[in-house]
Amino acid sequence: MSVQPINTIRWHPPTILRDSRESNNQHKSVAIWLTGLSGAGKSTIAHSLEKQLFQMGVRTYVLDGDNVRHGLCKDLGFTAQDRNENLRRVGEVAKLFVDAGIIVIAAFISPFRQDRDMVRDLFDKNDFIEAYCNAEIGICEQRDVKGLYAKARQGLVQDFTGISSPYEIPDSPEIVLKTAEQTAEQCVNQILEYLLNQKIIVRHSKS
Repeated sequence: MSVQPINTIRWHPPTILRDSRESNNQHKSVAIWLTGLSGAGKSTIAHSLEKQLFQMGVRTYVLDGDNVRHGLCKDLGFTAQDRNENLRRVGEVAKLFVDAGIIVIAAFISPFRQDRDMVRDLFDKNDFIEAYCNAEIGICEQRDVKGLYAKARQGLVQDFTGISSPYEIPDSPEIVLKTAEQTAEQCVNQILEYLLNQKIIVRHSKS
């Protein structure tokens, strides 16, 4: 007769709750999810936004698509299944940051609506802000300092979004950034205005 294992995993209620962390930080916490083609400006905007928020005294952290593949997701490739797992892990990490009272900025191609919806579903309704970095593929190719688009067109890079793998445009993102027409600064200001209008942050300088 086999012995059934005892489930020893239990949820331990936190001592300090998110509301208390937000009160201490003097701002609310959310996940800002930047999605778009490679070269659409996601990482540039994410880090520029973090710099502006930091200067305002806001507690922030950037989760960058390339950076997490050096550690958290270094065992994953770029198949649809691996992309899904990559985003699942990042989504769970982003959720922890939000619970910690921090504004987390995630910059990921995240090409499939189903995967983005999966991440969104991890959060309460107002805790997830999808920001679509809208730039045509021709513009993204012009910006491609890594030469990945050229390699993808030559068949040297497999499952490359926009070439050999599709990008599904968001249906109803909270923010649309026209990164082919706007500067990074203008895009950052657009996000800041959204955060201010939603009363996630307040307009004051770091003391």
